[in-house]
Amino acid sequence: MSKASPVAVITGTTHGIGRIVSRELARAGYAVFMLCRDVPAGAALGRELAARFPRARLSVLPCDLAQLASVRECAAALTAAAPRIDLLINNAGTVSLAPRRSADGFELTFAVNHLGPFLLTGLLLPQLAPQARIVNTASRIHFRAGRCTAAAVTDPGARYRSREAYARSKLANVQHTFALARRLESTGISVNCLHPGVVSTNLLPRWLRLLKPFLSAQVFDAERGAHTTLHLALDARVGGRSGLYFDEYQRPQPAAPLAQDVALQEELWQMSCDWVGLPRALPDLPVRH
Repeated sequence: MSKASPVAVITGTTHGIGRIVSRELARAGYAVFMLCRDVPAGAALGRELAARFPRARLSVLPCDLAQLASVRECAAALTAAAPRIDLLINNAGTVSLAPRRSADGFELTFAVNHLGPFLLTGLLLPQLAPQARIVNTASRIHFRAGRCTAAAVTDPGARYRSREAYARSKLANVQHTFALARRLESTGISVNCLHPGVVSTNLLPRWLRLLKPFLSAQVFDAERGAHTTLHLALDARVGGRSGLYFDEYQRPQPAAPLAQDVALQEELWQMSCDWVGLPRALPDLPVRH
């Protein structure tokens, strides 16, 4: 791997927005580490991108965000392979239509969408370069979320509703972004989150995907849905901006009141650290200006 190549790490690369972003990062000259649960599909994408961009440096690493042990193994592999990371994109997401638990006993949607990325980000912080960027994929649905409780995460129970679970996980993404940005404000590392729009991917309910030809102004394809992620990852105008929530038109917008509540951000931070086994305080990071 060339030392001159900036390094990007992205989760969820085998379909949808993740495929598009991986392609554009390869085009932009990044050494791209594609983290995915389906390694054969990730390897196929790597071969496709390598054929298109012969100078691209592409690596596929297994990472199942529903298993904290897998996240730790992946972070250890990244630490060995990429001691300096310039860009971390937490893109992967899921929604479970029925109450299911992760390998560690947490409600599955919350585990994949928040706890796995929370742990991955925490483990990779010491590897982040000066002026590194962290990009978290959230959603406007976080406006519909209620307050996150420990019971909803550890005991979804019979009252489980997939829409509520997804909204809760996306609220956690925004709260995590804001809490982490506050902790990183003297380091030069930025962290922002985004709503990509309503995107016709495998996360969109099938009945709504069928209506896409009639809703083209409201439902984006993956190419269009990747715009804000790519803006936060690559646009020079974003440099130095941190702790913001961007809409599908690359504009910073106010997040939901619950997301902006510092006490709730801190409550989630402490619970998340305890759940994934991270210390509540960040590791010592150099001040970078």
